Amino acid sequence: MSTLARPVSDRFHDALAYASEMHADQSRKGGEIPYVAHLMAVSVIVMEARGTEDEAIAALLHDGPEDQGGLERLADIRDRFGDRVAGIVEHCSDTFETPKPSWLDRKRRYVESLASADASTLLVSVADKLHNARSTLRDLQAAADPATVWRRFKGTPEQTIANYRALIDAYTRGTPDARRDPIVHELRNIIDAIEAN
Repeated sequence: MSTLARPVSDRFHDALAYASEMHADQSRKGGEIPYVAHLMAVSVIVMEARGTEDEAIAALLHDGPEDQGGLERLADIRDRFGDRVAGIVEHCSDTFETPKPSWLDRKRRYVESLASADASTLLVSVADKLHNARSTLRDLQAAADPATVWRRFKGTPEQTIANYRALIDAYTRGTPDARRDPIVHELRNIIDAIEAN
């Protein structure tokens, strides 16, 4: 009987509880799935890629400041989980502004920021985008009318797909990290399938 090579620590469990409480009133686009399911899925993708505990924790917390409290939330994450986790979370956020800038501006700036991102940020970011894309493809394939799925998004289908293509290019050109390569490959295939749907 094999044992886990790297059991998660109490710190990871604390982060999971913190993320669950922070997003307790949120659901995914479409409203049927608790938001914490997305955070757990992103963390699983990171762990399956042999991510570090800091990366797995950042995956759980990556949407916190953007959706639940801005820079104050980021400071709290820093206090609880350290500079490394907070740095990844900060660089995975596309804005802390309220109200948020336009969707196109935010997405363009985020893609540009990835050119200087470290490997940990890129790993968490691509894991996030992969889970989002998987969910979108699943919903499109199940929908009687795909337009009902696309209405959940701020961008048009063409803009959304173009944004994913720009992200894939940024992940491909970013700080080298073999852990990221299979995730980028899967993301590319899913975006191809979304575009063909």
